[in-house]
Amino acid sequence: MDTELVARLRGVIGRLARQLNVTSTGEGLTPSQASVLTLIAVRGPLGLAELSELEGLNPTMLSRIVRRLDDDGLISRLSDPADLRAVRVEITASGTLVHQRLRNSRTRVVADCLSRLPDETVTQLFTALPALEALAEELKSAGTATKG
Repeated sequence: MDTELVARLRGVIGRLARQLNVTSTGEGLTPSQASVLTLIAVRGPLGLAELSELEGLNPTMLSRIVRRLDDDGLISRLSDPADLRAVRVEITASGTLVHQRLRNSRTRVVADCLSRLPDETVTQLFTALPALEALAEELKSAGTATKG
């Protein structure tokens, strides 16, 4: 495998992620706060340990983010019925609205960029989606395997 091409792919993925993260600041959230909110919105109520693992954040940083999102009324804390000492978090109606605005904003930014690219490039990007989705799943699996 061509290591230079792999490095270029990794670099592009990183740049795309950073550039998309900038769009989260329109809602007054940091990229990490927006990411945590999105995970909770997409996956439903989550325990803090699971959320920490999924986000790759240490418990102290996650606690600060959860506190801020809770203080802002975007998420709420619940007792975990399986372990009353544990806390789960779920998105609130206000959090759902913020998540939808973030999603719409990010989609609009990407759509605007795509509209300025040649049609052939847009077709190539859409054709590559299944491969990129497979790579994302494999990266998620690799991250889980290295932690365990």
